[in-house]
Amino acid sequence: MLQPMGFSDDPESRAVLGVTRSVGGRVWRERLDAPAALAAETIAQRQGLPDIIARVIAGRGVTPDAAEGFLEPRLKTLMCDPSVLTDMDAAAARIADAVMAGERIAVFADYDVDGATSSALLARFLRSLGTDPLIRIPDRIAEGYGPNPEAVSEFADAGAKLLVTVDCGTSPCAAFEEAAKRGLDVVVLDHHQAGLDLPEVAALVNPNRQDDLSGEGHLAAVGVTFLAVVAINRELRRRGFYARTGTPEPDLISWLDLVALGTVADVVPLKGLNRAFVVQGLDILRRRGNVGLAALADIARLSGPPSPYHLGFLLGPRINAGGRIGDAEMGMRLLTSDDAAEAADIARQLDTLNAERQALEAETLTAADAQVAVVASGGNRQVIVAHGEGWHAGVVGLVASRLKERYRRPAFAIAFSGDTGTGSGRSVSGVDLGAAVRKAAAEGILVKGGGHAMAAGLTLSKNRLEDFEAFLEEALGEAAMAARANDALSIDGALTAGGATTELCEMLEKAGPFGAGHPQPVFAFPAHRVTYAEPVGNGHVRCTIAGSGGVSLKGIAFRAAEEPLGQALLGARGGSLHLAGSIGLDHWRGQKKVQLRLIDAADPLKG
Repeated sequence: MLQPMGFSDDPESRAVLGVTRSVGGRVWRERLDAPAALAAETIAQRQGLPDIIARVIAGRGVTPDAAEGFLEPRLKTLMCDPSVLTDMDAAAARIADAVMAGERIAVFADYDVDGATSSALLARFLRSLGTDPLIRIPDRIAEGYGPNPEAVSEFADAGAKLLVTVDCGTSPCAAFEEAAKRGLDVVVLDHHQAGLDLPEVAALVNPNRQDDLSGEGHLAAVGVTFLAVVAINRELRRRGFYARTGTPEPDLISWLDLVALGTVADVVPLKGLNRAFVVQGLDILRRRGNVGLAALADIARLSGPPSPYHLGFLLGPRINAGGRIGDAEMGMRLLTSDDAAEAADIARQLDTLNAERQALEAETLTAADAQVAVVASGGNRQVIVAHGEGWHAGVVGLVASRLKERYRRPAFAIAFSGDTGTGSGRSVSGVDLGAAVRKAAAEGILVKGGGHAMAAGLTLSKNRLEDFEAFLEEALGEAAMAARANDALSIDGALTAGGATTELCEMLEKAGPFGAGHPQPVFAFPAHRVTYAEPVGNGHVRCTIAGSGGVSLKGIAFRAAEEPLGQALLGARGGSLHLAGSIGLDHWRGQKKVQLRLIDAADPLKG
């Protein structure tokens, strides 16, 4: 059942259950302020929704007037005219020219899931038109990010006349100079932050370029690519291509499973058009029309209807594993395959690579944590920089993310090979990592570097490592300290174990899908008894909790066995804790059961 939440006497803190310092070091605050609570009441009345569902919706910035459309996100209502994106018409026209003239088209993509899905989407579209594109995804370590002159030269030698870059290409580079020399036109489909200096290409479509007024800057590259496919399809229809050639017009909606996967995996905000992409893409994914995705779902032992969790934590990491420690093109080949045997083989290889990646990540994280634990816990550094000789460059971003989560401050992990290091950074809300890295590069501290507010990549010389660490403390230390001081866990409501029902979980799904920019609801479970708790698997803690009514609820705290949360659960067996977490349905052997994913806890006697 839903319970009223208790607050501290301080109206500013709105401390739920009086928790001002949890085992994770955070205050628990009610997500809704007074205006949002009033909006929740209005939404509940207008839409006939239970109060808890209305509170969740209002807590994600949905107004009463927008609630009806929010509950039924559809492309037909949220899809913009692709032409509103700067250069989209020029891009569609140039690609349509190539299709109609039978020109060889080359596609160059990034090595992550967004790049794999973007290139697979474009490849499937072009192949449906009778055009078989050349596709190249660079090796993360040997080639690095973005198009390179060698790849362009290979495309030209193979007869390509048009180069389309997806999920890369916004910044000027030598590859485009090579393309011009070799007679290749270039069309860029990207979403990364853009400066004023743009490359001279036939068309550059990026909703984040500074002269783009579309308001679609939240799209992943695969979303931009889908809009481009819609625009190209429309242009070909206008020119009479389908009528004249007898080519069937492709079913673009059937490829929304790729769009959903890339959108979730790239952790872009699940709002507006992105939300519609994911909702309808998950529906397409359930039909298992993409042979490669079906094979990957089977090898990942995906149970129950696919969800954003499955995309982000089961399917996405396996596709990424190829780009991190194997063949970067494996994911793209899987997503474009229509051969069940081939797809099953690639899926098995990716699953094996993902297991190897997990082992590499764990080994590197152990070394990194030992290196920074004393410095970080003592408060001497506001920005963490871990580094090691021989670390695998393919996992440093993941290690940085884990360090950021563990120490609640911006973190970098750098893999050195001799005198040169390749690193990735991950940030916390309110600390612009990308801007700092770009400034460090501009000042010559880094060989190169870039990124956005929450993530960045860099290359540096070992003799500038201390200079870089000092620069980060000066540039970001104050903001990082303030971000940690204001860190709070937002609570959507209070529940008992008995109130966490399958019916409630199914109703909560109407407010989803949840992900970046649209967070999973978090509920507080006041003073529940921990009747069982044991470490399981790869550092997880499984437990059972019970409320005052005696109803039990199974829960799990991922990667928590050595963390304060896991230690609190294991130490409280037989005792009580205030608990916080998200609820969802666990599908196993045709049965649906509620499972609590625990993310924090507090001592009821301390608050």
